[in-house]
Amino acid sequence: MNVHEYQAKEIFRQYGIPVPKGTMCTPQDSVRDAAKALGGNAWVVKAQVHAGGRGKGGGVKVVRSPEEAEEAARRMFSTRLVTAQTGPEGRAVRMVLVEEALAIRSELYLSLLVDRSCCKTAIVSSPDGGMDIEEVAAKTPERIHREAIDPFVGLRPFQARRVVAGLGLTGKAARQAQQMLSNLYRLFREKDASLVEINPLVVTDRDDLYALDAKLQFDDNALFRHEDISKLRDKAEEDPLEVEAGEANLNYIRLDGDIGCMVNGAGLAMATMDLIQMEGGRPANFLDVGGGASAASVEKAFRIILADPRVKGILINIFGGIVRCDRVAQGVIEAAGRVSLNVPVVVRLEGTHAEEARSMLSGAGLRFEVAGSFREAARKVVELVGRS
Repeated sequence: MNVHEYQAKEIFRQYGIPVPKGTMCTPQDSVRDAAKALGGNAWVVKAQVHAGGRGKGGGVKVVRSPEEAEEAARRMFSTRLVTAQTGPEGRAVRMVLVEEALAIRSELYLSLLVDRSCCKTAIVSSPDGGMDIEEVAAKTPERIHREAIDPFVGLRPFQARRVVAGLGLTGKAARQAQQMLSNLYRLFREKDASLVEINPLVVTDRDDLYALDAKLQFDDNALFRHEDISKLRDKAEEDPLEVEAGEANLNYIRLDGDIGCMVNGAGLAMATMDLIQMEGGRPANFLDVGGGASAASVEKAFRIILADPRVKGILINIFGGIVRCDRVAQGVIEAAGRVSLNVPVVVRLEGTHAEEARSMLSGAGLRFEVAGSFREAARKVVELVGRS
């Protein structure tokens, strides 16, 4: 689960991580009054959306008067913010963060994430922070430093010193950075975060360290332990189909292809997407209907897949281990009778009572293609979509 920058910074404050003074404003709030209340002679107006690259997309503006702040916010509220992460359709800006502007001497990069290659938390840092960190990683990877933390030992002082040295910090800023690393790691562990990112982490002209930006992602599977974090969820920033699927207990992630996938089991779902890709097609989604795959869940899955206008065909790939294939087939037949199917559908069922299931589907009078093998199913749906 993602949260907005202003929410992430409030959590940072709770953990003693320095952030600039700021106020969140909606279109109903007075941005001019918020800037005046913060004081100073320069401010930053930042669009609050769940996407990176806001600076390049015009979602971050430095202003020199409260009136300029209000005008910058008005423009953000009246247009959709387009960045590399939003896609060409962009995102509506419903909130802005108005912050004090800092006198910045240097910009750094710092993050903590789950490194699955070594099954540990990793600190990723670079002395070259800011908007072009992706370019730094691509062109000068030696400027990106990684420090793996043993979860049974935790962050050790020598590791913190090594990270600080890699950032090129000395004196007062170095001492602040070591304390910040300790606090960030504690936040990461206590809140079950999957990503903590500060880009940029800035050093001011007074040698003070501030998290100028803040990005937090949390493990969805651990949210039951964190009611305070769950309350921060903003469904308006999520794909509506993914929200609808979640409310129906379906695991659905929208992709950019044109072949809808309905599968039971996450591993089989990923293998299905891989095989579609290998056969020359492009999956439109990841969708795991779970072990039960009842008529109700299949019908809901159909409706969610078909709500994506890009879908030109559907592949149903079910392995009947926990649930019998004939029961799944009956669920598919019942659901198909209640849903308007105007795209080709290929069904592959394997496992308990698979033969009976295939016979049921063949005799149901539906425009389904029944495949005998995994590869045949993927090849058929790619061919049908290619002819449509």
